[in-house]
Amino acid sequence: MDKMPIIYVVSDSVGETAELVTKAAVSQFKKTELTIKRFPFVEDTSNVDEVISLAKQDGGMIAYTLVRPEISGYMKTAAERAGVISCDILGPLMNQIQLQCGETPLYEPGLVHKLDEDYFKKIEAIEFAVKYDDGRDPRGILKADIVLVGVSRTSKTPLSQYLAHKRYKVANVPIVPEIDPPEELFLVPKEKCFGLRITSEKLNQIRQERLISLGLNQKAIYANIDRIKEEIDYFDSIVEKIGCPVIDVTNKAVEESANVIMNIILKKTSLNNK
Repeated sequence: MDKMPIIYVVSDSVGETAELVTKAAVSQFKKTELTIKRFPFVEDTSNVDEVISLAKQDGGMIAYTLVRPEISGYMKTAAERAGVISCDILGPLMNQIQLQCGETPLYEPGLVHKLDEDYFKKIEAIEFAVKYDDGRDPRGILKADIVLVGVSRTSKTPLSQYLAHKRYKVANVPIVPEIDPPEELFLVPKEKCFGLRITSEKLNQIRQERLISLGLNQKAIYANIDRIKEEIDYFDSIVEKIGCPVIDVTNKAVEESANVIMNIILKKTSLNNK
């Protein structure tokens, strides 16, 4: 054959899935040089005819992921009629899944790409939560979807990570009486802020357990009940100044606190859209 064999990868979306599968198959043939050409967003029969014509002219073959049955069926029939080898990558597997589950496919192109976008949004949110954890960079406050405010050991970090897995960009700010809160905390819209409140007794217990786990003296100022009450009073004054919602996390699991926050956000979003 004078021309190098060409595989035309055809998709009604971006074609990444079809190309990856084709490359995986091609990698098993070390003595044969093959060229892969991607044809994305093939959405009607005229596009199919164009690809088939090129494949016939070049003596190539077609590998395709076309989820719409009418376009996929046309590709199969037209390729056979033109004497062009074609391989339906997606169809047979979808058919078997349909038989197994009894559910009709959506037949909507691009869903894998949408899932990829969702995955990257989650990764971006997780990285954001790490970068702007514990008030380490106040600039994150103005960029965040959610800002958590609380004294030490009120689950700010685990709650930030949990919400990040739900695609929210979260910054959290520790409240300490000796340190003025960052200016940005009073510039961000108050509906984005959530104060995390806890009873002094519960916080005392948590901090004592923390000191034990670190091998430190339980009588340290960190776990002193009077000091804790002072911190909580200062926290109350800060969230009152912000005017943000306050959530009692005393006996709540991280998931429960997150659900309260997300429900508040969804209700506000729903009201704003009306």
